[in-house]
Amino acid sequence: FGRSRIHEWGLFAMEPIAADEMVIEYVGQSVRQVVADMREKRYAQEGIGSSYLFRVDQDTIIDATKCGNLARFINHCCRPNCYAKVITIEAQKKIVIYSKQPIGVNEEITYDYKFPIEDTKIPCLCRTDSCRGTLN
Repeated sequence: FGRSRIHEWGLFAMEPIAADEMVIEYVGQSVRQVVADMREKRYAQEGIGSSYLFRVDQDTIIDATKCGNLARFINHCCRPNCYAKVITIEAQKKIVIYSKQPIGVNEEITYDYKFPIEDTKIPCLCRTDSCRGTLN
C-alpha cells in the first residue's frame, strides 16, 4: 500500500494481475449491524477519521478498522478495475475482491463501494471522466 491520488492511502499491484483473478480477501471482525452502528459512533468520538465497515448481508458487517488487512485501503472509483463479491466457504460468508480487467504493476486497486443513496452526500475523489461526483 502507499500514498494515493484518490484518497490518502491506497492499495497497489506489486505484480501484474490478470482479469477475473482473486486479488485479496477483505478481512476484519464480523459484527452485527447494531454493533457496527455503535462502533461507527465510537470511532468518530475517538477521532478516527476513517472507519472500514463493509456490509456482507442484511445482518453482518466486516469491521476492518482496527483489525483488518490491507484490503481496507482499497479506494472507491466510479470506473474501478476490481469488484467485490460475497462468497460462502464452509458456511462462512467472506468478501473477496476480484479484478475486472488486467491490472499493471503499481496500478492502484479500486472498486465501486456501491453505497446506498442518501441525502448527505459523500464526495467522490476518483477524478475519472465518468465520475458520479459522490460515493452515495
